[in-house]
Amino acid sequence: MVSGPVSGPVSGPGSGSGRPRRGLLTLEQLRVLVGEGEIDTVVLAFTDMQGRLAGKRLSAEFFLEEVAEHYSEGCNYLLAVDVDMNTVDGYAMSSWDRGYGDFVMAPDMSTLRRVPWHDGTAMVIADLTWLDGTPVAASPRQILKAQTARLAERGLVALAGTELEFVVFRETYEEAAARGYQDLNPANTYNVDYSILGTARIEPLLRRIRLGMAGAGLYVESAKGECNLGQHEIAFRYDEAVTTCDNHSIYKTGSKEIAAQEGMSITFMAKPNAREGNSCHIHLSVRSAADGSPVMAGDGAYGMSRLTEHFLAGLLDAMRELTLCYAPNINSYKRYVPGSFAPTSVRWGPDNRTCALRLVGHGPSLRVENRTPGGDVNPYLAVAAMIAAGLHGIDHELPLEPPVTGNAYRDTDIRVPDTLRDALELWEKSGLARQAFGAEVVEHYANYARVELAAYDAAVTDWELRRGFERLLSREEPAHVCLYRAQPCHGGAGHHRDPGLCGGDRFRHCQGRGGAACVARGGARRPGPAAARVRRCGRRTPFGAR
Repeated sequence: MVSGPVSGPVSGPGSGSGRPRRGLLTLEQLRVLVGEGEIDTVVLAFTDMQGRLAGKRLSAEFFLEEVAEHYSEGCNYLLAVDVDMNTVDGYAMSSWDRGYGDFVMAPDMSTLRRVPWHDGTAMVIADLTWLDGTPVAASPRQILKAQTARLAERGLVALAGTELEFVVFRETYEEAAARGYQDLNPANTYNVDYSILGTARIEPLLRRIRLGMAGAGLYVESAKGECNLGQHEIAFRYDEAVTTCDNHSIYKTGSKEIAAQEGMSITFMAKPNAREGNSCHIHLSVRSAADGSPVMAGDGAYGMSRLTEHFLAGLLDAMRELTLCYAPNINSYKRYVPGSFAPTSVRWGPDNRTCALRLVGHGPSLRVENRTPGGDVNPYLAVAAMIAAGLHGIDHELPLEPPVTGNAYRDTDIRVPDTLRDALELWEKSGLARQAFGAEVVEHYANYARVELAAYDAAVTDWELRRGFERLLSREEPAHVCLYRAQPCHGGAGHHRDPGLCGGDRFRHCQGRGGAACVARGGARRPGPAAARVRRCGRRTPFGAR
């Protein structure tokens, strides 16, 4: 992403030439296309909590007569369900007690465009409001708009670009589901990072996606292979923050639809398997709203202005408490593995891909890359969090800590949260989140995380079945193992339960030769593949270890 001038949404900062993007439509152009029979369907869509497009397919005639200058309505439970569309408790804005009423889907006509991968179809993005016109606070697009408005109050505008990775499989979505998402065939069988030969294997699919997105008004820059088997990335030009997030959501849904039409499937899961995860690096810069002049470049270290130093310091300071906006799901946190190009420490560095925040570019193109989000991120929430954190740094003139120029994976002082549970706790305690987003938004997305955690805690995973179905001891067999003798036993004289192992299913053999004697004298169990072994105090065990 390279910073550019600022203008309107049709010829916006990412449009390149300043001319209207191919595929974007005015209302009058839509009327003509409908009259000529080229367009018969208009998709009215918004992005839900999970980052998915939701909404309605309207007849073009009805859209022009009733919706274009007014609105449509939808059930407000669409911002209060889990990923399976189940109604769940805990949301203040929508519940059985409140009757699950409607909210308004008001079309933002500046987003009107063709949808080339569906015949006769156009699309427009909706803002969500209540019937009295007030914004639906929990709507991701409205959350981001509130933060860009805060920037505007300071005479600034945000430009953003997202780099979204995905993995392609040869199976259809239906075939993948029937297989339990196991034993799928990736589109590539080796690492094709930057490989021209490897990406050519699925160039017909990648080309269809690129051309489809270009025909929908997105500015496609490039496509490249990535490290995981079948992993690829299609990059788009930066744009004004809300426009970038609109385009991100359209691309994410559209690429899945195109893959399905080709008999294949695409996943944006943060960690679809044990190899490299899918990232969504987010590039962000700010400019003067008055004339589009750059404000991040300056005479400071690494070409930064004082504003940039404060902005970057705010991003660092708020990273942990706002991680829920960057990593919203259980699976998100499995991506944070040392040496995987996903960050583990909350540090910044100039052109350093081991850090959570990477300073990129120079002069007018100077920007911050946030490497924390994965492919499952909701872009509106992530960019909103980055703006809120940056403003926190600017408003409080936070000093910027020294950069990391080496391997940030070795830094364990301040780490990205390890789990969704940790991120939820930080989010709920965050004064910054409540100040920037409001208590309603904080509670709404805290409930989202609690719902996900409850579902995960109740699930029996394939990992548990593989380990426990046959190989782990069952209650019907002698389940207790003597730590001293490393053999099944049921306790008895000279044995004591060890409450620290498997809920008391193991016994210490207590004849003064280990077990309780070791514990009493500060000894420790010796890890091993069989029953946990015990180091004796000052003498060898039957296993030959101290």
